[in-house]
Amino acid sequence: MLEKYTTIEEKVNGEIIEKKSKFIANIFPVENEEEALKYLEEVRKLHRDARHNVFVYRIANGSERASDDGEPSGTAGVPILDILRGMKLQNILVVVTRYFGGILLGTGGLVRAYTDSTKEALKLAKLKEKVLKIEYKIEIPYSYYDKISHFCRTNNYQIVNSDYSDAVSIFVVVERERAQDFETKITENSDRNAIIKIERDSYYA
Repeated sequence: MLEKYTTIEEKVNGEIIEKKSKFIANIFPVENEEEALKYLEEVRKLHRDARHNVFVYRIANGSERASDDGEPSGTAGVPILDILRGMKLQNILVVVTRYFGGILLGTGGLVRAYTDSTKEALKLAKLKEKVLKIEYKIEIPYSYYDKISHFCRTNNYQIVNSDYSDAVSIFVVVERERAQDFETKITENSDRNAIIKIERDSYYA
C-alpha cells in the first residue's frame, strides 16, 4: 500500500461543448473500487439516454481501470487516465458523459474533448493528501482517562472515538513513524495498565 496519496476533497464537475456534442465530466473521491462502481452506476442511470459514459478510476491499493465505453480504442479512457497519473491522483473516479451532437470528431477531437472536460472539472477540485496511519484501541481504567486523553491531545495524536463500558476504550490514529514511541508513552503514562491493540491501517487526512 502507498504510504500517502493525493485525492480530491469532494465531487466536482465540468462541461464542454465540442461540435454540438456535450461532454459532462463528474469526478468523485472514492475509498475503494466498490464505491467507484456504485457512483458509476448512478451516473449511468442519470444519463441513461447518453451515447457514452466513459470512466476511469485509480485506487491507492494499485488497481486502476479505464473504459472507452464504445468510443474508438484509446480516444477516451486512457487519455483521462494519463491526466490522473500525471497529477498523481488516487482514490478517484472520473465519469465523462457524452451526448452525441451528430458530428464526428475524429480521433484527435475525441481525445481533446475527453481530456478538456476532465481538466475543466479538475480546475474546481481542492486537493488533499491522505497518509497511511495506524488506528489503535487503548483500553484503560477510568482513573487514567483524563491523563491519557490529555497526553494524546497535547502530542497531536488524533482521538477518533471513545467507548465507555467496564473500562474506557480510546481509539487513536497515529502516524506509522511515531507508532513505537506512542506505544511506549501510553504504557508509561498508564503505569502499564493500558491494553494496546492495533485495530487497522487506514488513510487519514
